Amino acid sequence: MLRVTADTNIYVSALHFGGKPERLLRLAEAGKIQLVISDHILMELEKTLRGEKFAWPEPELEKALRQLSRITERVSPTHTLDIITAKPSDNRILECAEAGHADYIVTGDTRHILPLGSFAGKPIMKVADFLQQLEGQTGQQR
Repeated sequence: MLRVTADTNIYVSALHFGGKPERLLRLAEAGKIQLVISDHILMELEKTLRGEKFAWPEPELEKALRQLSRITERVSPTHTLDIITAKPSDNRILECAEAGHADYIVTGDTRHILPLGSFAGKPIMKVADFLQQLEGQTGQQR
């Protein structure tokens, strides 16, 4: 099964707006992919959804976090990376991918993460590109 690390904005988009990021969560829910997540990503997600821009009510936030805990595998990175210097907190996504032995990193961050193209042999791509590639692979296996 493919292991995927998604950055925080993918989770925010999936939970708040739906669309293709939500399809990624549904794939994990259906057991088609394994999403790996770290405490850092969860804390950033919680802070973002609780913040002024989204202002999620506590019961909704707790429900969403419970849902994520059911469909993700929590990993604990063991060392700190310093690859993305323009926004060091984005290194936490790479650390999660490394600790979770991810096959792919899915991001909406077009300024810092996506331009890397890959990390330790793991392709970094937008959610739409990942879904398209996954659908192509599934079609070939039939």
